[in-house]
This record gives sequence, C-alpha cells and structure tokens, in this order.
Amino acid sequence: MCNHCYLRILPTTGYTEFMNKKLVVWFDEVDKDDIGLVGGKGANLGEMTQAGFPVPPGFIITSEAYYHFLDDNKLRPKIKDYIQNLNHNDQRSLTSVSRQIKSLILRSPIPKEVALQIVSYYHQLPTYIHAKKQKQDMVSHLLKHVNPSFVAVRSSATAEDLPGASFAGQQETYLNVVGDTNVLNKVRACWASLFEPRAIFYRSEQKFDHFKVGIAVPVQKMINSETSGVMFTVDPSTGDKKKIVIEAIFGLGEFIVQGIETPDQYIVDKYALEIVEKHIATQEKALVREGNNNVIKKLSSRIQSAQKISTSQVMELATLGKKLERHYFFPQDIEWAIEKGHVYIVQTRPITTIGKRGKPQVAKLETNQKPILLGTAASPGIVTGPVTILKSAKEIHKLNTGDILVAKETNPDYVPAMRKAAAVVTERGGRTSHAAIVSRELGIPAVVGVSDILKTLKTGQVITVDGQTGNIYKGSLISPQVKGFKTINISVDVPKTATKVYVNLAEPQIADQTSKLPVDGVGLLRAEFMIADIGIHPKKLIADKRQSVFIDKLAGGLTKFCQAFSPRPVVYRTTDFKTNEYRNLIGGKAYEPEEPNPMLGFRGANRYIASSDVFELELRAIKQVRNKGGFKNLWVMIPFVRTIDELFKVKRIMAAEGLIRTPSFKLWMMVEIPSNVILLDKFIDVGIDGVSVGSNDLTMLILGTDRDNSEVAGVFDEKNEAVLWALEKVIKTCHKRKITSSICGQAASDYPDLVEKLVSWGVTSVSVNPDAVVNTRQIVHQAEKKVGK
Repeated sequence: MCNHCYLRILPTTGYTEFMNKKLVVWFDEVDKDDIGLVGGKGANLGEMTQAGFPVPPGFIITSEAYYHFLDDNKLRPKIKDYIQNLNHNDQRSLTSVSRQIKSLILRSPIPKEVALQIVSYYHQLPTYIHAKKQKQDMVSHLLKHVNPSFVAVRSSATAEDLPGASFAGQQETYLNVVGDTNVLNKVRACWASLFEPRAIFYRSEQKFDHFKVGIAVPVQKMINSETSGVMFTVDPSTGDKKKIVIEAIFGLGEFIVQGIETPDQYIVDKYALEIVEKHIATQEKALVREGNNNVIKKLSSRIQSAQKISTSQVMELATLGKKLERHYFFPQDIEWAIEKGHVYIVQTRPITTIGKRGKPQVAKLETNQKPILLGTAASPGIVTGPVTILKSAKEIHKLNTGDILVAKETNPDYVPAMRKAAAVVTERGGRTSHAAIVSRELGIPAVVGVSDILKTLKTGQVITVDGQTGNIYKGSLISPQVKGFKTINISVDVPKTATKVYVNLAEPQIADQTSKLPVDGVGLLRAEFMIADIGIHPKKLIADKRQSVFIDKLAGGLTKFCQAFSPRPVVYRTTDFKTNEYRNLIGGKAYEPEEPNPMLGFRGANRYIASSDVFELELRAIKQVRNKGGFKNLWVMIPFVRTIDELFKVKRIMAAEGLIRTPSFKLWMMVEIPSNVILLDKFIDVGIDGVSVGSNDLTMLILGTDRDNSEVAGVFDEKNEAVLWALEKVIKTCHKRKITSSICGQAASDYPDLVEKLVSWGVTSVSVNPDAVVNTRQIVHQAEKKVGK
C-alpha cells in the first residue's frame, strides 16, 4: 500500500500546499490495494514490481494529479454541460461531445507543480531501479541496451467501487515517447482519452458517474521488443484451466491487441509445461521503432512465416504465467515483450471473460455441409444471421441488432455495434485480439483470423457462425437468432435418471442461461466470484459501517441463481477464501496474516468461528434471499470443517441468526479432509442433511500433493485406490445413515468410468461443470441400467 505522506521528489520550493498530495509515485511505492490512486494497470505494475517479476521500471502520475488538473482549470462544470446534452446512443452526438471535451482538456495547461514533478521523475528514471526487487541481469541489460529517455505512456483508469467495470482498450497508450515536452503532452492526451467516444458510451450504458472514474498515467521504460504478445493462464475461449495460451508477433505488441496481424499461437499444458498445440501464422508487417518514430515495416518473405519465439521462450513465459496466476490467485491476461533474449512483463490483469458466455450449448452443430470459411475459434456459440460488413468504425450505424458483424479487425470504437451483433467475424487477429476479448465479454460467438472473408462474404448474405470450431457456413443451419439470446440452444434427447445431476456455478451472469440445461439444480454454488465482484474486504466494510453493501450485493447474486433455478435446489457453499485470496481484496492486507501454506491455513469453518462478524453478514444475505425474497430453494453447504467441534460451533452461530435445519432448509457439509472421511459418522451425529465430496482438495490431502506444483502434480490422481476407497466409504456411510451424498469436484466432469463407480456405490447426486451436464446424464443413465437402479 502506498503509505508515504509526501512525495519523494519535490523539484522546486514554493508548493508546500502539495506536500500531502500523492501526485507522482514510483512503481515500487504502490501495490494492488492502490487502485483508487493509480488505477488497475498502475496498481498491478506496482504489485508485480514489489513481488520481483521482470517489470520494466517506471513511475505513475496519480489520479490526484488528474483531479487537480481538472480543478485548477475549472473543467468539471464545462464537462458536465457537454455531458448533459449527450445522447450516447446517437453516434454523431457521442462523437461531437467527445471531440469538444477532449479539445477542452488538450488545450488546458498542466499545473506547474504537477508538470515539474513529472519532468523530475522522468529525468530520474534511468537511474531509479529498485535493485532489491529486480533481477540483476535485467537491470544491467536495461541500462546497457535501452535508451533511457524512451518511455511508454499508458492510461490506467480507476473504478475501485464500480463492480464489473472492466472493458478492453477504452483509453490510449503511447509508445516510444521521448523528451520532456512529448511526455507531458502524452500525459495530457491520456487524460483526454478518458472521454473517447467508446469510454463515454460505456460509462453511460453502465450508468457510472463520469467523475467517479478517474485516470492515472503510468510512464514506463520502453522495451524495444523484437517479439511481443499476450498470454492467458486459462484458455480464454473454452475456460480450460489446464491450458496456457500464448500468442506472439514480431515487433511491438499493439498489432496483436488491435488484431491487425494474426499471431502465432502456442497452447501449453499448464502442469506438464509442454506445448500441446502450435500454430505458426504468416506476418506481413511489424510495428517497430526507427529513430524517434514508430513505423510499420514490411517483413521479408523469409521472416514472415518464421516461428516468432523459441520453445524455451514459450516455456519461460508459461512459467511466469503460472507464477502470476499463483500470486494473484486468479487467471491472468498478461502482456509481455522480449528484447535481446530478455523476457519482460509489461501488464497483467484478471481475465474478465471466464464464464461470460451466452446460452449454453447442449450439443454440437451437426451438419454434412462443408464450411465456406475457417478461422480461429475465439468465443463459443452458434448463431445464424445476415452479414453486415463494416470497413471502419464510422460505419457502425449500418449494423442492426442480430446482424453478424464482419470486419478486417475491430478496435474499441466498434463496441457499440458489437453490443448489438449476434456474432463477430474478423479477417485478422487471434484469441487475444480486441474482437475476441470483447466478444467473450459480451457472451457472443466470434471467429477471428479468417482469410479472405471480406472478398468472400457480402452484406446481407445469411451465414452460420460456429464460435466453438471456427467454421463459417453458407445459409442458415439453425433457427434464426432470437432476440435476448446470445447463442442458440440445439436440443438433444436427455434421459431421466434416479441419480440427480446438478451443475457447478459461480457467475450470476450465466444463471438464467444455465438453468435451461437438463439439470436438477445447482450442486455447488461458489461464493468466491460474488465476493470478488464486491471487491472490498468484509472487515473493511464493517469498519466503515458499510455492512449493507456486502449483504445486499451478495443477496443480489444469490437471488439471480435461486430465481433462475426455482424450485430446484441451489446449494450455496459459504465462502472458502484463503488468507492470500482475502488479502487481494481492497483493504485485505490490514486484516489478513501472511501464511506459508494458505491451503492448510485460516479458512473454512475455522474462519467462521474466529471471525463470526463476517460469517454473520453472509448468513444475513442468505436470510434476505430466503425470507424477504421467498426463495426457499436456497440451501447451505459448509466447507473445510476440520473437527466435530467446528461443525457444532458453526451450527450454533447459524442458529443464533435464525437458520435452523427444516424440511425446506437443508444443511450440507463438504467432505474434503481425511478427518471428514474417517469420522463421518460423528459429523453426521452433529446434524447434517447431506455431504458433497470436494474431490480436488480431498485427493491432494490424501496423497499429500499439490496439483498446482509442476514438480509433484503428476502424483495427483482422483482415481488412485486410496481416493476411491475414501469415496466408497463416504457414499456407503451416507446411504446407511439415510442422508444424501454428492460429489462436486472436477473428477465427476472428467472421468466417466468414475461416475459409473459412484452410481454403483449409491451416490444420490453428482454435480458437474455446465459443458459436462448432458454427457454426464447419459453416463449416469447407462450406469443405472447396469446396476438396475
């Protein structure tokens, strides 16, 4: 946390009134708790620097400097006047207001005290390297090979209290900036970019106050990259957590993000650290620095089809990706660059598109027709619709709701049209391009990198887009796009089973769509995504007397699930954040200890007892949904219960809040610790209605291994005989004691033969990921036929 009360550098005297203002800070003076001061991008650059990742050094002009600039020039009233006359759904009005506000900002002077500090930090940048946090070889390389006056000037918007405020590329970035005047001008241009048409449109759509979103400006030593790219620590289009996706191009990274060039793609097995799939693309041109300018350079025919990075560099990047994911305890979207063989991380952010899909598919597109075009599958879903070709963002008014947007590539100015589109298809770009990221954000199908699409298709032509395979077909192969649905549900016959098939969920946004699947309810509703969306540590909310924020937002998320699945049960697993995950919330570091092994630390039932005030907030949200909302289908499951006494004390806290087991309120316990298996009869004696086996944690604790540690991940095996013995004992004990038994870990989704064993032992339900529901139901049906169930 940035806790200094003065600026390290005051380049001139006479500005003592700004002694307590944090106008400019070094990367190593901030961390991820400082989003309000330095924005998401700035906070992550500081966090990575402090953690020792290879981040080029730099400093950040804070949001306080931006707000001081507005106030010093008396710009707020003028900007408000422009905004009041805005119709954000009218592209001409949006463009006109944006142009007027940006002009106002760009012609206003930067206050002298701010400008002097920016220049002073800029001059010190070549020698300001936090040696304790940076690898010495990287430090030496930067000093020797990089012209210290070249910097990247980036935008970093602040929105710490605006949940869901995440969208790709709303503000500007400037590369290879050199000289005092140019740096100051680009800082002001970044401030102005907060009022780009796309940014105004997004805030207006989300009903955000335009002055609650500030902007900070990171200024970072420029890496003159020979190759650069993007890395996702899960497969962004399928959500496969076992894969890392790396995309690479020659030159600076702007061409990959903008989708101007189709990149190489390397898919890496996260645990084995092996390349399992590789696609080498042809790259015709690259963005490079020549002198003081960024120029587009045509590549020779020999280089165009060459592999962009070596296998060893792929492995080095994948290893860094795993470390970043482990550090943040959330999948990451990472921008990287390589210069003279050195790998640098220039940005990371959480992947915001996991689970943001349209209506789930229950079958693949069955057709004998050959596709007319083939590209890279970038966002899942299957739709039919008429083509609208857009040659530039100036033509977005031509696209009607339900059309399929076809373009060479997209940029943030296309977003208003993308929100109306049934699908997006681009001639260039990869899975990490703007078109791909935003399509996943919106939950619409996308296919990118489709060669010759602008020559092959015509506006008005009806096509079918399969975002799962990358195939594009002529004509309509399914029902036309239905308003309100992002993808089309292609139904298949699904057998009924005595064993219930539940679904595992976490994201409220997909509750309605997933409820259409042939499931008997939600067998595992994870709290963590809803808590992460709140974004603030509950103890900080209690300290600030804002408990209602936590209760109301959690209750709102729970209500979406209960409403969608009613009257089917929704089994909510109460929060199982570990200390390192809680520390990542705003204010978390003030309340959470640093533990050497958080998996075995302060979590689950033990936390509820020690911090009952937080648990009570959660219970009040549950009561609000059940009593005020009337959704009696909400049940509760308690995770990570180490001892009999812990279960007893948790039940006592629940009873004090008026939550007692009844025929309409079931209490389950997670079985994920060996003690749960060994002493299951005694746990049942305390009083529970059912158990659900968390096969991931149980397998790790039985075998004494860590599936996220590549050194020992190979030992992790949910079909190991010791694990199978435990599963059989749990299910048969529950059957004998007449309570329900379920399994909600990854095993039930991954291993059909294990599901057969579970059914034969008498399991009453299995809970699987949405994409495994239909297949699991069919496996269960076959298993029941074998055992005569």
